[in-house]
Amino acid sequence: MKYDDYLPVWDEKKAQRLRNGSRRCSWVPIAVAISVLLNVIFVFGPKKAIPSGNPQAPSLTALDNYQHLNSQPIVNAAFMSTTTPVNSNENMIVTSLYTDAFAPGVATLGHTLNKVNSSAGRLLLYLPEKISSRALCIATSTGFIPYPIKRIPPPYEGVHPHFLDQYSKLTLWSLDSLGVQSLVYLDADTLVQRNFDELFSVPFNFGAVPDVYIDEPGFTLGFNAGMLFLRPSSSVFERMVAQIGTANYRAEDAEQSFLNHFYGSEAVRLPYAYNANLAIKRRKPELWVDLKKEARVVHYTLVKPFLQGDYEEVEVTQLEKNVVGQYGAWGGLFKEELDDWAEAWRETLQLHGTMIAECRRGHYRV
Repeated sequence: MKYDDYLPVWDEKKAQRLRNGSRRCSWVPIAVAISVLLNVIFVFGPKKAIPSGNPQAPSLTALDNYQHLNSQPIVNAAFMSTTTPVNSNENMIVTSLYTDAFAPGVATLGHTLNKVNSSAGRLLLYLPEKISSRALCIATSTGFIPYPIKRIPPPYEGVHPHFLDQYSKLTLWSLDSLGVQSLVYLDADTLVQRNFDELFSVPFNFGAVPDVYIDEPGFTLGFNAGMLFLRPSSSVFERMVAQIGTANYRAEDAEQSFLNHFYGSEAVRLPYAYNANLAIKRRKPELWVDLKKEARVVHYTLVKPFLQGDYEEVEVTQLEKNVVGQYGAWGGLFKEELDDWAEAWRETLQLHGTMIAECRRGHYRV
């Protein structure tokens, strides 16, 4: 308007204040723009490492943000010196066999148990309608005692094809009928590196190791069912079988998902040393370096040294060649672990090769 600049002549001081205010107001949009720009840079700009001890630590799990801080052994030697020796009739190490293809894995697992001088008994759960006499003979060549079980079929559709027989693992809880008071279960794709008899002194009813995924969610509280500690109870077994078809859980992961729901907050989380899942090496290599110093059991989750293709059987004479053929998997990340398994297999052949050869010829001793 044409009177915008008009000021009364009788109030010169007020006029001066208005002129100054007008000049100040002209800087407001510039100040706002600068403020917005600085906030954008702060939020989206490159982040500097937060100094050690800063209370505003990175929002990662302690394992994703792994640091070598603690060198204390996992097991307290002074306490273990006060415990009673393991009774091989009451304390068992158990594995399972649902397909012939895993027989060399079971044999190698048995050898590594012998090598670390475990005092526990050995038991192999198997499905008689699915396992050949040849495979059972190979699997038991290193000390596992065969124990036929009845298959527990999946109660839901949508179970992963590799896990269709895995509900049969629940039979572990019925082994109190054999006088078993506690047991450690190991999948056939595991390798024992150190004695873990200390687990039989654990006072709890159930323990397992938290699971790990190579991507999200990464380290979790949910546990992996490839290694379990438990105290059998037939009444618990009956309750489990009655509930697998009524409980609400992810069907694809079969018994592992059910057990995570069944035990929920009551499951004791054991250290990763008792189920050193290869996914840890993929997820956090720095953690894996330290973990191997204490690892009792290595779990070959991402590569299966004794299998080819989609869980297909490998002829015994071709196992070492099969291991070499897997060197390139995952960019060669697991070559060292594959070599560890191959070395254990060679030792198995050196000590039990005669019996394994007899198994292959059809001279079964099971």
